[in-house]
Amino acid sequence: MAEYVLGHHLEGEGKRLALMSQLLDPMHRRHIESLNIEPGARTLEVGCGNGSISAWLAARVAPGEAVACDLDLSLINVCAPGLQLRQGDIMAGPIEPASFDLVTARALLHHVADAEAAIVNLVASLRPGGVVLLIEPDFLPITIAEPPEARAFWDGWLKTWSQERGIDYHIGRTLAPRLAALGLEQIGGAAETAIYNGGSPWADYWTQTIVELRDDLTRSRKLNEALIDTFLGYCADPSWWTQTIAFTAVHARAPCN
Repeated sequence: MAEYVLGHHLEGEGKRLALMSQLLDPMHRRHIESLNIEPGARTLEVGCGNGSISAWLAARVAPGEAVACDLDLSLINVCAPGLQLRQGDIMAGPIEPASFDLVTARALLHHVADAEAAIVNLVASLRPGGVVLLIEPDFLPITIAEPPEARAFWDGWLKTWSQERGIDYHIGRTLAPRLAALGLEQIGGAAETAIYNGGSPWADYWTQTIVELRDDLTRSRKLNEALIDTFLGYCADPSWWTQTIAFTAVHARAPCN
């Protein structure tokens, strides 16, 4: 896996992950609910972060089992009957081949050096007839952000900093064809974005993320202290309204034979 820029050792990362759960867990749960995963199922979440979705899954599939896997389990602050924690790297191979009724990952693949290999390993963990659900970002909406200073910030983030770090912030739009190429069936999905203003939870999320990454961001040729401060000022201004990134959720089913 490429070096993860938002490591669990960073100050404030636990708070940022909690806010991410607040913002994205409702969407994640809705998509899982639409897949009709039955009680007694065995599920796997890779890149589980603080474990909030896996804990919810453990209750949903009881008396089944929910396995939560991450490179670093230090920020998991939940426990539940049927929840199993496992440290592991999806780039090293399938967590357990052909063993799960549901495999899900959120905001993971855009960070890995070889997304194709990671998806192959996620799919290989499915039982015949099992379902994979992937949720990844597509930064398209923020490329037309207003005012121009906000757009300039995102331009530097996307065209310089993220490329230097090997992060693919447009991977969401590629999920369906990638799964189709692996022979999966019943592929479907949706992309969701949000309208938010300064001082809102989404603005707080971006503020926390930028503060954690600030030193790294300023090493970029297009992001300087003044531009970062200007964007953080917008995030604190309730009169500033904008649209966040599009989180793309795609599901597919493994063939039954």
